[in-house]
Amino acid sequence: MLMKKLASLRCASLRCASLRCASLVCRYSSHLATQHYDVIVVGGGHAGTEAAAAAARLGAETLLVTQKIQTIGALSCNPSLGGVGKGHLVKEVDALDGLCGRAADWAGIHFSMLNRRKGPAVWGPRAQLDRQRYREFIQTELLNIPKLTLLEGAVDELLVTEASTEGPGQHKVTGIRLVNGMQPISASSIILTTGTFLSGFLFVGCTTSPGGRIGDAPSASRLSHTLKEILGLKMGRLRTGTPPRIIKDSVDFSQAKYHPPDSQPTPFSFLNPQTHCKPEEQLPCYLTYTTPGVEEVVHDSLHLNCHIQQDTKGPRYCPSIESRVLRFPGRSHQVWLEPEGLSSDLIYPQGLSMTMPPDMQLRLIREIPALHSAQIHTPGYGVQYDFVCPTQLSPSLQVKSTQGLFLAGQINGTTGYEEAAAQGLWAGVNAARSALSKPLMALSRTESYIGVLIDDLVSRGVTEPYRMFTSRAEFRTSLRPDNADLRLSLKGFEEVGCVSLHRYKEAVRVRDCLQDGLAALEGLSPSSHTWRHKLPNINMSENKSTIMTGIEILQYSEVSYEMLCSVFPEHLLPYIEFSQRLKIEAVYRPHCDKQRKEIERIQKEENMVLSPDIDYLSLPVSLSQEVREILDSIRPTTLGAASRLQGVTPAAIVHLLNYVQPTGHKEKRNDKPQLQDQKKGKRELWLRLVHKADAGPGHG
Repeated sequence: MLMKKLASLRCASLRCASLRCASLVCRYSSHLATQHYDVIVVGGGHAGTEAAAAAARLGAETLLVTQKIQTIGALSCNPSLGGVGKGHLVKEVDALDGLCGRAADWAGIHFSMLNRRKGPAVWGPRAQLDRQRYREFIQTELLNIPKLTLLEGAVDELLVTEASTEGPGQHKVTGIRLVNGMQPISASSIILTTGTFLSGFLFVGCTTSPGGRIGDAPSASRLSHTLKEILGLKMGRLRTGTPPRIIKDSVDFSQAKYHPPDSQPTPFSFLNPQTHCKPEEQLPCYLTYTTPGVEEVVHDSLHLNCHIQQDTKGPRYCPSIESRVLRFPGRSHQVWLEPEGLSSDLIYPQGLSMTMPPDMQLRLIREIPALHSAQIHTPGYGVQYDFVCPTQLSPSLQVKSTQGLFLAGQINGTTGYEEAAAQGLWAGVNAARSALSKPLMALSRTESYIGVLIDDLVSRGVTEPYRMFTSRAEFRTSLRPDNADLRLSLKGFEEVGCVSLHRYKEAVRVRDCLQDGLAALEGLSPSSHTWRHKLPNINMSENKSTIMTGIEILQYSEVSYEMLCSVFPEHLLPYIEFSQRLKIEAVYRPHCDKQRKEIERIQKEENMVLSPDIDYLSLPVSLSQEVREILDSIRPTTLGAASRLQGVTPAAIVHLLNYVQPTGHKEKRNDKPQLQDQKKGKRELWLRLVHKADAGPGHG
């Protein structure tokens, strides 16, 4: 068994740990190939590292297989993490004891809270990262996790057999075979996190070559063949790209707008009171814009750019500069100049992803004033790769037709580190639970952005790379970045099993302190006249003459917890540590109270399980042929998931509701009051669905 021990001092051991990791894996690789694992994870990116760590935390003997050990945890594209919507995912991954939040706190060199002009529910924590520090942190963490083994190698194919009669599906995975012809490695569960390497091709100008990332070997084509031909999965093709890396000393920063970081960095991890990088050590970013000359170069190089000419779908919200120019002619486009590390001599030009020939890339960037003398270190390039249509997955991220096979990351049609990490963690949880003979679990979209992400994928599918936004969540006032620990850490320990006792105890402490702090605020109930006297600057109407609690006063935008604490120190000072969180809780309390009934209704629908073996094509229910085909193709797991399918009518959901009643209803006596309640519930569901249909598609 490969033993992985490191020195206790992280600062002194990060770099040597990465080297040690590579040597140990190479040394023990022949021994590993003869063993059986509970879980095998294929791929060492954000999805793969989170999946492997989560599976091992649940107690599963886990093997992480990656083509190049030194690139585990690498930031393949932009050197940043978080943002609006994406930052929510990072906070939730951290709340479930994932890696990326703590890694960002360690490697961050520029922290900023986006969207501050709006409410805290849609704030977006973001950080520029030091590439080397981030990669070393992830590798060190993996080496410290018991029951986790690393193996350098390329997976050639999956080993597949007939499905067990104990569960649904036609197939079952039993292991992997490596390209080098080693003996098969068997496993109870396998997680594929292949990123852009699944039949990936790189594009620069009209030159193409197999691969998923420049400098790395291509993945085995037989893996795609296994998924498509043997398992019969429906697959598609997507594309993405990355900008050229620019030599820092060749940039004229005086021609760009200076953007400093936040003076007080906000950590991603709930376990970190502060970031590793001191506030004064942070690096700035710079903003510049494209010019008409950029548009001219794009048009001049179109005949030399094969990637942009193809109709493979790319990311809508992070398009190449060629796509932006062609879609919005005559406009000036933002370009962010971002540092790649504290000691790096490279700049990442966010917004200049391109696939034209290298000489044209140089000509284009020099049309931008701040880059008039810029030198390119590495040219930009495009990638096209296979993905599996995610409607073929269950909410546990297991392939419906194949027992023990889980998918996470870009293989499911998403884009971004954060989306990949979130899927990887949840796939790791369920792969381990499956291997350990525990029931699979799903996260509801009412309790997390991870639940929203997965539900969108498995219920709706993708036609382009999926990116998380706060607008995708119906209950975003409840699913805030500040309360992810209360929503998920307790559940992660008590129900899921992926959260450590240390994190659980901290979450319990925070919960109890917040409850006590809110109770203390509620207990303050002077008259409005008294409040105006004690807080003369408060914008309260003179006509107001009611009793008001501390929570109601804290809802005023100009009132801070510190102000109340100065007035009532004996009551509020013990909770000053949580001043910002108490302010946010107070502000959103009315909104959350209003949403609670809607959340309970959706959770009730999610408890109405649709059996995986329902024959929708012959179901004795009044459904149109189109609806039957949609249900048969997607096979939603709950009535709630069925109601969100495009093309499934409100009438169809009501008919399904008649067919599938909650288990509790069948056990109760069918008396008149109960029948009236059921009729009322069906009428409410009908009215809600009709309203939803009139409003059109979307998430609000």
